[in-house]
Amino acid sequence: MSRIVNIILVEDDLNLGFLLVEFLELKGFSVKLYRDGLTAFAGFQSGHFDFCILDVMLPKMDGFTLAKKIKILNTQIPVIFLTARSLKEDKMKGYEIGVDDYITKPFDEDELLYKINAILNRSNLSRISGESIFQIGRFQFDFQNQLLEIDDQKRRLTERESSVLKLLCLSKNKVVRREQILTAIWGENDYFAGRSLDVFISKLRKYFGSDPSICIENIPKVGFILQDNS
Repeated sequence: MSRIVNIILVEDDLNLGFLLVEFLELKGFSVKLYRDGLTAFAGFQSGHFDFCILDVMLPKMDGFTLAKKIKILNTQIPVIFLTARSLKEDKMKGYEIGVDDYITKPFDEDELLYKINAILNRSNLSRISGESIFQIGRFQFDFQNQLLEIDDQKRRLTERESSVLKLLCLSKNKVVRREQILTAIWGENDYFAGRSLDVFISKLRKYFGSDPSICIENIPKVGFILQDNS
């Protein structure tokens, strides 16, 4: 991380709250703990935070209301809900507000860490470079609109295909390491994420098949190079 990420943690169970503060600070984050929604919102207004972790069932102001108020002040800030409830209606309500993810209690601390890093990396990826339009051989790639065009043919990419391709475009003709892609987009570097990445690379190769000047080269156990020989 280029700088310390400031997290606001709102949890009325102090034992869990203190454990999470200790865990996250050991991982390099700065964490401010609040016990109720009202005090937390006042703290959010007066402080600077990059990330929110909110319990749903809170005294004085519930997590849904708190998330709404926070999103009004900062539409881009990531939010994770911690909740003992797993009702579909609750999740839909949260996603409508703009919550990034749910973690159901009890949960593993490493799961929380992976989700935080995945969300941060997705957020950072969307901010990397002012560029959103890339020329790749005869193709034009519009990252923001997830669109790959050649001549009069257009293909709408998935969000993950677009994210992988953008990372390759930003280092065109240079090696992009596997772990960099996996951590940035999948939030973890393990066997299953690695196999998924290989599938996405195969799809991108097929998409570029009509332009022989473009090649996505695999460097075994290292990474990939998007080669543009046009």
